[in-house]
Amino acid sequence: MTPEQFFEYFMQELNELPALYHYYKFHTSPKSFGFRKNYFLERLRYIDTQIKTYQADQTTPISIWDCGCGYGTTCLYLAMNGIATYGSTLEFYYPYIEKRKKYWNQFGNVELFTASYADIFEEYPQENSIDIVIVQDTLHHLEPMDDAMQIFRKTIKPNGILLSVEENGDNIVQRIKLYKQRGNKRIITFWDETLQRTITMGNENIRGLQTWKKIFGKYQFIIPTDSIQYIRYYYPFAYKNNNELELLDKEQRNNSKIAHKYFFFGINFIGINKK
Repeated sequence: MTPEQFFEYFMQELNELPALYHYYKFHTSPKSFGFRKNYFLERLRYIDTQIKTYQADQTTPISIWDCGCGYGTTCLYLAMNGIATYGSTLEFYYPYIEKRKKYWNQFGNVELFTASYADIFEEYPQENSIDIVIVQDTLHHLEPMDDAMQIFRKTIKPNGILLSVEENGDNIVQRIKLYKQRGNKRIITFWDETLQRTITMGNENIRGLQTWKKIFGKYQFIIPTDSIQYIRYYYPFAYKNNNELELLDKEQRNNSKIAHKYFFFGINFIGINKK
């Protein structure tokens, strides 16, 4: 199943499970639909490409952990393509995963996706057991960061990858927006009703590429230059008359280092675990 086919089925699912509306927001405004569609698909295509590239060099089935899998969308996509994934999540997402499996069961083997309600600092896969860890909108929530990176380094096999899909912490507009929302309070705690204890979490603690390079390098994760992708340059008002493919093409051809660093909203990259 291609990312584009998955997206079409996903739109149908949202009609059947409106509880997901508030998170994905595809139904909030027709004017922003193309904007959100491009972003969703760019990220999914990136994950798909990186996994297939890694998979091509392997002689045995790969193991994947989606850390912070949320509602399980990426895991469901991989299951539809015959790829097994374990997902861990917290908060309000978890109860919806089984409901979603009932929908996606008509398109593929949903049992390839297993999930648990887990704090990664207490429950994580065995040492050297994982080929790929996906952290999509998750890295900036993990605290203490040093502890999280140690867990990833321990669980990921030699030359396995930490596949990161993040907001660009250098984006000027996003930095201003988040500062207005949270000030400098980058780390917070909250009470988890399921675990019955306090959880520490990054408060939208996004970072720029150079900061991630330092953090990854500290734990011997190497970020290849050709794995770095900046996405989402145009704002919703630029999307009109079904021009999302045109804007996507322009965005992908934008090679400005200044635009990448300060004006693209999202950044994708991998870290290779050089043990």
